Amino acid sequence: MIQHIDITDSDLRSKIKLKEICFGGNRNLKIYGTLQCKSGKRLKRKNRVFFSSENEAINKGFRPCGHCMKTEYKKWIYLTTK
Repeated sequence: MIQHIDITDSDLRSKIKLKEICFGGNRNLKIYGTLQCKSGKRLKRKNRVFFSSENEAINKGFRPCGHCMKTEYKKWIYLTTK
C-alpha cells in the first residue's frame, strides 16, 4: 500500500504506466476501487492510497467500491451478511 502523500506525481504516473499500481482507495473509509472511479478521483490526497492488486487491498481490510466495482461489492455484501 502506497499513500498518495508519500509519492510524487511523476512517480505515481510512472507506477501506473508500469502497472505497479492498479487500484486506489480511501484510507479512512477502507474502500478500494479502480483508478478511473469518479468517487476515488474526488478524494483528498491525504486520504488516498494505492494498491498493486485487488488481493493486496482485501488483505489490508479494504472493501470494494459500490460505484466502480458493483459486482465485487455485491459479493462482499453477500459474504458479510451471512
